[in-house]
Amino acid sequence: MTLDPHTCYRALRARDARFDGRFFVAVSSTRIYCRPVCTVKPPRRENCRFYPSAAAAEAAGYRPCLRCRPELAPGNASVDATSRLAQAAASLLEDRAHDEAGLEAVAARLGVSARHLRRAFGAEFGVAPVEFAQTQRLLLAKRLLTDTALPVTEIAFASGFRSVRRFNALFRERYRLQPSRLRKRAAASAAPDALAFELSFRPPYDWQGIAAFLGARTIAGVESVDARSYRRTARFVHGGREHRGWIEVAPSAKKPALSVLVSASLARALPPVLARVKALMDLACSPSEVGRALGALARRHPGLRVPGAFDGFEVAVRAILGQQITVAAARTLAGRFAAAFGDRLETPFASLTTLFPAAARIAELPHEKIAKLGVPATRARTLVALARALASGALELTPNADIEATLAKLRAVPGVGEWTAQYIAMRALAWPDAFPHTDYGVMKALKLDDPKRVLAAAEAWRPWRAYAVMHLWQSLARGGSR
Repeated sequence: MTLDPHTCYRALRARDARFDGRFFVAVSSTRIYCRPVCTVKPPRRENCRFYPSAAAAEAAGYRPCLRCRPELAPGNASVDATSRLAQAAASLLEDRAHDEAGLEAVAARLGVSARHLRRAFGAEFGVAPVEFAQTQRLLLAKRLLTDTALPVTEIAFASGFRSVRRFNALFRERYRLQPSRLRKRAAASAAPDALAFELSFRPPYDWQGIAAFLGARTIAGVESVDARSYRRTARFVHGGREHRGWIEVAPSAKKPALSVLVSASLARALPPVLARVKALMDLACSPSEVGRALGALARRHPGLRVPGAFDGFEVAVRAILGQQITVAAARTLAGRFAAAFGDRLETPFASLTTLFPAAARIAELPHEKIAKLGVPATRARTLVALARALASGALELTPNADIEATLAKLRAVPGVGEWTAQYIAMRALAWPDAFPHTDYGVMKALKLDDPKRVLAAAEAWRPWRAYAVMHLWQSLARGGSR
């Protein structure tokens, strides 16, 4: 990634939030690196070095600022093929989904060679994947030391270290301070059974818009939404174990960030938990970049986001259930589906009682059992076929999946048409250029009844057509289409 020092220094002096997370500034006189929005007095230009990632700054011998906390910087969304590949690899490394198998497994998951992945990764982040992964483990540990009261042993293992000794030694070596120095600053505001975090975004952020969208689609027992918060149950298979719990997301009162509470039962699965919250709330979006592409369409709601997926299978089930019926009717069916096949979960919230069923559970069902819930038999068969594809590993519905290959596999599932495939790509795959051009709401907002003309009209919005869909739905009413 090429960084223009003159532009970076101007953004630093202006504390321009649009550049937060896009580069980091290291100060040679202090050997500390910061986010461009750091509130300290800007250093002299000759003392500044600019890096495309926190890992690159640390590889050059700098340690993170304790004030602006580089671990809190927002991520980046991209449609460029090389950048998207590198970002997908970074996401997998942050999730620690392939800690044991190594880079070859990450490359295989993304459908490229390890050599090509190293080259793309270095071009995007300025460091090798192994250095990036080590920095992410340290930054997560730093965040947990600062923001939680978890024991140091729990922090070491939750961050991906195999021993407390190795964690302590590397922390002192890299950051030149004892972990206990941050431990004294730990926040005590969270409830004893919950861990509190803040996830940054680039403003503006239309919280009411995303809450309305998710609220219209809540699955009874699994999710609840009000004007102030989004809550849901969650399960993760991580580190060879299943972890169950709940999360709560709300806008921060003072910062451009979302406040996130995570049940303590999910402490050992924090990397994928936080990654899924970021995807669900579309925190990597750059509103200014989207706004330039969409023009007048985005002016009324410049902070509108594309809600992602906390669980790709869950969103796909919801999309299939919603075929050719209203949002409210699909919501009713999704609630029945979760109640019939999900697992019970104890939570502090009366509205959260159920874990959405895993694909493996649905893959074993005869479709007639699903049809008894009031689901048409053809859609029941589609749900079972989809679940089997996911349970076998033939299909993957995550933001890191190959877009074209995944779309082809989705279209091959009997009962999955272009609208369903594009909607799943828009949310579960986090593809910013997904465009369900046959959607009734999209056609109504454009005052067009020919899908070909809809596609032609949307060419001007590439590569951010998924955001155009959200704005078109918004122009009709909050909550949108299916």
